[in-house]
Amino acid sequence: MNLVILQNWLDNASFAVLFITMLVYWAGAAFPNLSVTAALGTAGMAIANLSIATLLAARWIEAGYFPLSNLYESLFFLTWGITAVHLIAENTSRSRLVGVVTAPVAMGITAFATMTLPSEMQASEPLVPALKSNWLMMHVSVMMLSYAALMVGALLAIAFLIVTRGKNIQLQGSSVGNGGYRTNGYQLRKAGELISQPSIATAENNGFARYESNNNGNGTAVLDLVTTPETPTVVSNETLSPQRLSLAETLDNISYRIIGLGFPLLTIGIIAGGVWANEAWGSYWSWDPKETWALITWLVFAAYLHARITRGWQGRSPAILAAGGFVVVWICYLGVNLLGKGLHSYGWFL
Repeated sequence: MNLVILQNWLDNASFAVLFITMLVYWAGAAFPNLSVTAALGTAGMAIANLSIATLLAARWIEAGYFPLSNLYESLFFLTWGITAVHLIAENTSRSRLVGVVTAPVAMGITAFATMTLPSEMQASEPLVPALKSNWLMMHVSVMMLSYAALMVGALLAIAFLIVTRGKNIQLQGSSVGNGGYRTNGYQLRKAGELISQPSIATAENNGFARYESNNNGNGTAVLDLVTTPETPTVVSNETLSPQRLSLAETLDNISYRIIGLGFPLLTIGIIAGGVWANEAWGSYWSWDPKETWALITWLVFAAYLHARITRGWQGRSPAILAAGGFVVVWICYLGVNLLGKGLHSYGWFL
């Protein structure tokens, strides 16, 4: 009974902490000079992550099985994964904008699980026969972690699209390099236009494009784009401030890295699910709606990574593909269970 009370307290506390954290991140975005908001936001996400981890542990002890048997448990596990990936992304990028997009999603999921689901869907129940397997922890947990990573990566891609809205930024270069947006203080413009950066001889673009400047004697410099067969082209119809350019570079880079983390997890989860399906149903693949959409999700993000690695795409085109992947992940995770029945329609829409 004490564990049940603890769970009820923790799920409400998690929602409250995430709600306050969301406001902190939004305040930090609205007032950049409030440097304290960065530390408060990170602390809030860490507290929420710990609270949800404690909730799931209490649930595990109470029920006697890994807490991924119904929608309520999977939603909190997904939120825990999002907060964990958020902390990784924020520590890597040092950008407060990560929390601006991840905190509302984490808070919304927690609010839905805590305030919308009826009490009978929140209570622990004995496992249905299909879930009485050691594969429950392996398959479902890895799939949920992959969803969390892919969602965070897609959210950062959406943030990139917002930061560069109205700007036709398109960089063709290797995604394996150091990035391709930084211009050492220069504002990107069409080749040959004048910019006010006197007394600078050359500017490097992180190994992707090189600009040479010739002083014309009146304090302005003329930039000529130097291209080679292996040198990509930066296209920008409008000026992007150095601050927004640096932020766009950071978001694009960290989005790519987080999706690169989630994709192998998705692959492992699908393989583990196939092995479990063969053990339970006698077939590795049954074209169940959940399996079909898992394959669609895999193909979407495989196309994204293929474009980044092989073709060297960066900028808005792959970001749009990743943003579409955010919708696909939600359809795979929740939509197919609500819209139709299949072999995975058990355990309260899990």
